[in-house]
Amino acid sequence: MKIALIGYGKMGKAIEAIAVAKGHEIVHRIDLNSTHLLEKEELSKADVAIEFTTPETAYSNILKCFDANVPVVCGTTGWLEKLPEIKAQCLEKHQGFLYASNFSVGVNIFFEINKRLAELMTSQPQYDVKMEEIHHTQKKDAPSGTAISLAEQILEKVSRKTAWVNEESTRPEALSILSRRIDPAPGTHSVTYTSAIDDITITHTAHSREGFAAGAVVAAEWLDGKKGIFTMKDVLNL
Repeated sequence: MKIALIGYGKMGKAIEAIAVAKGHEIVHRIDLNSTHLLEKEELSKADVAIEFTTPETAYSNILKCFDANVPVVCGTTGWLEKLPEIKAQCLEKHQGFLYASNFSVGVNIFFEINKRLAELMTSQPQYDVKMEEIHHTQKKDAPSGTAISLAEQILEKVSRKTAWVNEESTRPEALSILSRRIDPAPGTHSVTYTSAIDDITITHTAHSREGFAAGAVVAAEWLDGKKGIFTMKDVLNL
């Protein structure tokens, strides 16, 4: 499989190492100094693109992949206000698109556990719920995309919470997310339900970027040749 890496920072390089080890070819390594490779003629040399850039550039990068008829796996977070428009463009142009706030197999299983626990807690109003996420100091967005995904899953199930806030809050309807930036943490997410009697906490802790990178390569392998809008639930058959 021929892969265009859009974004060649630490994550892009981790993805490259795994992809090459699996026998794939990296046809483009695109960063701020090689944006000419985003032109249709160049991008079309790839079977699939993997996009890990910035909230400011992700939207236009994805559209350029669509224009080049290249399915795109996107892991950039912090730009999701434009996601509905990207999905509409994907369907209109008959392209392939897979977005995930986190490609780790463990995190996606964690998502399913989080949803189930939230379902169980819907009828237990004595429990309050809050969240914490810890990442390295170079992470540009807060809360993390993974934390937002977890929070939205909770809000969907636990009716007594109406919105998440990125701070400690005493308002009963607010779901607090505490974001901490500590090196060299690659990513820890915790959800805690607290009552006067006990606490229940679920936690996922990443040990390195390898899990995220490996999942992105698996997603690209799965997406190759497909049309439509997908998530890691489709890839992992969850």
